[in-house]
Amino acid sequence: MTANALEVANFINNSQGELIIDVRAPIEFFKGHVPNAINIPLFEDSERAEIGTLYKQQGKDTAVNRGLEIVSPKMTSFVNQVKALCKNKKVFVYCFRGGMRSNSFAWLMNTSGLDAVIMKGGYKAFRNYALNYFEQERKIILLGGKTGSGKTDILKKLKEQNLQIVDLEHIAHHKGSAFGSINEQKQNPQQEFEHQLYDKLSELNNSKYIIIEDESQTIGYNKIPIGLWQQMKQATILKIEIPFELRVQKLVDDYTTVNIEALKSCVIKIAQQLGSLNTKQCLQYLDDNNLHDVARLSLLYYDKAYEFSYKNKKQPIIHLNSDTIDATINAQKVKEMIETLK
Repeated sequence: MTANALEVANFINNSQGELIIDVRAPIEFFKGHVPNAINIPLFEDSERAEIGTLYKQQGKDTAVNRGLEIVSPKMTSFVNQVKALCKNKKVFVYCFRGGMRSNSFAWLMNTSGLDAVIMKGGYKAFRNYALNYFEQERKIILLGGKTGSGKTDILKKLKEQNLQIVDLEHIAHHKGSAFGSINEQKQNPQQEFEHQLYDKLSELNNSKYIIIEDESQTIGYNKIPIGLWQQMKQATILKIEIPFELRVQKLVDDYTTVNIEALKSCVIKIAQQLGSLNTKQCLQYLDDNNLHDVARLSLLYYDKAYEFSYKNKKQPIIHLNSDTIDATINAQKVKEMIETLK
């Protein structure tokens, strides 16, 4: 029953633009999957749990027989789904270890006239491959700057100028502060965050500069993989210096349409750091719709924390002064400085 199988790297390369099918249960797929894969589960979550219990209590044969009973009525549906989705006859299939589930599904696809291959070692092998990928040496430059400096906007402008960037906050769906979840979708599980980050890095040329925002290792509840994080801790930081009041206005512009109650809940998260008096003042400012003074008080806290974090940094830091919040102008300043580093 064994289908044609490819090592992870060949599987990834050959499946570009093709249909990739993860046949694991939905809960497994949710926790993490190969980029661009879709989920056509051989077993639903409850069915997988049932078979697992049978395997432990009554042995492999009983579990396999029950699996066949569950899958048999679905076979026609599987074939119809795949044929409706694939652009040509190529189908790339994987399960957790590249074993019975992916082999069975690939056999069914091949029997129906399609050309299916599986991933050797399955998802487990891909996990190791992706984590090892973060260890590759890269020419990283970090874009630093205090809260409200418009670093994300600068990254977008740099990308428009064909520079290589990685927007970690976009991948994490979090802006990295107590206010970071506002206007963002729910964060992905850690493994899925890592896979999306791997997918982005795989598009880039490691011999050219890659610009990443200077972040802490944890963004919301996602964590930058250690292989990449160790390189970030060694990278040169271009720290853009924007006047305080311009950063205040930037925050007001960014959060002016946000629900006041959502902002209040974020202020309460940092109440201990702000102090009881400042927290009470911020909440009153929000009741008064006075976002400027909320931003000022919040920035005093964030600026202090930011400067404290820089005292422990060992890597080179280059300061870029700017008297504007205009992302186009500041991106040009960053680009010119990178040119000098070459």
